[in-house]
Amino acid sequence: MGNTGFCLALMMAVLLLHFVVSFSTKTTTNISTDRSALLALKAHIVSDPRKMLETNWSTATSICNWVGVTCGSRHQRVIALNLSSMLLTGTVPPQIGNLSFLTSLDLTNDSFHGSLPIQLTNLHRLKLINLLWNNFYEEIPSLFEHLPKLQILDLGGNKLSGKIPLGLFKCKELQILELAGNNLEGILPKEIGDLTILNSLSLRKPNRSWSIDTFICNWVGAACGSQHQRVVALNLSSMFLTGTVPLQIGNLSFLTSLDLTNNSFHGSFPI
Repeated sequence: MGNTGFCLALMMAVLLLHFVVSFSTKTTTNISTDRSALLALKAHIVSDPRKMLETNWSTATSICNWVGVTCGSRHQRVIALNLSSMLLTGTVPPQIGNLSFLTSLDLTNDSFHGSLPIQLTNLHRLKLINLLWNNFYEEIPSLFEHLPKLQILDLGGNKLSGKIPLGLFKCKELQILELAGNNLEGILPKEIGDLTILNSLSLRKPNRSWSIDTFICNWVGAACGSQHQRVVALNLSSMFLTGTVPLQIGNLSFLTSLDLTNNSFHGSFPI
């Protein structure tokens, strides 16, 4: 009986040691993955005039103490990256997709350029992407169907071109969509009506001409369906739109802000 008890205790001790070692190894590996991703981003920065990353992102300290980095208290993984207004210039490397716990990415008011990395599709926990006032170009990649928790997408003030990807309208949690100041083309698909909790939309784009018949009527028809009465802000200024304002605009019963300035509408305004 004594030998049995001793063997049982020894077995439990071995199992406990194995669990502790395995957990420690896994945690270290995860932290190492995040560190490698952030160091790859640092390596792609070609200008850091304030020396924010140069002096602070040191391998001698924990990444959770790096400027702009927030780690979760439970897993000690990077959950937020905020490098806004640091005057950084560079590109976003594909390794950004290895920050698998990331929920918020904010690079507002920097000078990042290049295309948006398709590896963002790996970040299924993302709720916020804010890349306002940078120099990203090429088309917006079809990545949004892989980001089911996305609530805020701000790509305004860049040089993005092409059409709005249909996958964007699969982000059913999307509340704020900002695409103003790019070079997008085509029509806004009627699938916009699938974003049933969208409450802010801005699509201003200069030097283009879209027909109101193919743009706003499709948008209104979708936005004002039985499942979508939540749009509170509509900004179509400086889009060089032509035509009359459709009667259906009155169906946006939650609308508090309407901006149609600098277009070529004619006729009477629907009352």
